[in-house]
Amino acid sequence: MSREVRRFEARAASADAYLLGEGPVWDAARERLLWVDIDAGQVLEGRLVGDSVRVDRGHEFGETVGAVVCDRDGGLLVAGRRGLLAVKGGDEPGRPSGAGDSSGNGAGGERAYLVDLVPEGKDSRLNDGACDPAGRFLVGSLALDDRHGQECLYRYETDGTVTAVDTDLALSNGLAWSPDLSTMYSVDSVPGTIWARAYDAVTGAYGERRVLLEISDGTPDGLCADVDGNLWIAIWGAGQVRCHSPEGEHLATVEVAAPNVTSVAFVGPRLDTLLITSARTGMTREETARHPDAGRVFLADVGTRGLPTSYWSGPVSG
Repeated sequence: MSREVRRFEARAASADAYLLGEGPVWDAARERLLWVDIDAGQVLEGRLVGDSVRVDRGHEFGETVGAVVCDRDGGLLVAGRRGLLAVKGGDEPGRPSGAGDSSGNGAGGERAYLVDLVPEGKDSRLNDGACDPAGRFLVGSLALDDRHGQECLYRYETDGTVTAVDTDLALSNGLAWSPDLSTMYSVDSVPGTIWARAYDAVTGAYGERRVLLEISDGTPDGLCADVDGNLWIAIWGAGQVRCHSPEGEHLATVEVAAPNVTSVAFVGPRLDTLLITSARTGMTREETARHPDAGRVFLADVGTRGLPTSYWSGPVSG
């Protein structure tokens, strides 16, 4: 007998609305939020201030930015349109990143282009990414033309080499790992599939994919896991985040006042607040009028805690 689905409601928390907000990350050492506006080519740094999200700094890249993660020194690894870039860190733990930069638009630290991932001549861009528990960076791609089933999930190894984990995806998206680190979850948005596979965080060995869940009433986008191993999945087109058990059972729904919900992360010192990003790109004027909070960052209290962010452990220069 299935359990009753719990219901929650998110609250808008950012002053600004973003074109395609994505990929939230909680940097515990600096109590810092990171996320991207893909279409604006921007990485945002901010923090929680009471019940709101405040932006401290923005990094402009002049191209789409699919994802951002950070290393233990506060440096950033950024998925640009086709490859990866590093932004040198150096902020002191506990000091708000960008403190003293009143513009909120600082260029940040020294930058280095690390590696191309999308092959020359392939009309694709990099999309969502995350670090595995050992600090390797995984990032997927999506097609910018009408190709189907040729997109990749890449893994940037700590020695600077690249592994193609998957090469047959339609639109690679969210990534998460189970609390015991033995299972990796990944999203292929176009078919609406959440995959699960065995994963060895120490060696990096991984098993064959299996279908955990298929979603047809909306498009699964980003996701994260909580301390109980449940998955919180952003559903583009449905205005919801849905929680599913490791067996796929629907446990909870978070209603969001934005139809295109993009990603989720547990944030805050206790990792007990669910942060939700959304998008307004592609919406008509009428749709935007009906959903004025579309594109904003949202927060929700859902009665559980998330898992600590894994820091990037790879190279900081090309």
